[in-house]
Amino acid sequence: MKMTLDHTLALEAKAIVALAFRLWTVCSGNPAVSHITDEEMKTIMKSAVDTLYRLLWQRENDSKHYLENLALGERYTARWDDPEIKEPQRKGLPTESQNP
Repeated sequence: MKMTLDHTLALEAKAIVALAFRLWTVCSGNPAVSHITDEEMKTIMKSAVDTLYRLLWQRENDSKHYLENLALGERYTARWDDPEIKEPQRKGLPTESQNP
């Protein structure tokens, strides 16, 4: 099945990558830890958005290949820790009580 551009999925992919990786504050602004140039970061983020978009598109339009990709991903992550459930940090973002 030929993949097409779905603008809603594209926005979703970009937002998820930004929230999961780009806005990650552990290394942010610390030159002793962060050694990635802006150009390298752009390349990493573009690749992440492209891959996430493809997966979201497959989830919506090509479930067979989506499930095959999930199975592949599960092989790489079998020994990873489960997610920790904690409140999201909203650094720089308004909280619900600040929204009108």
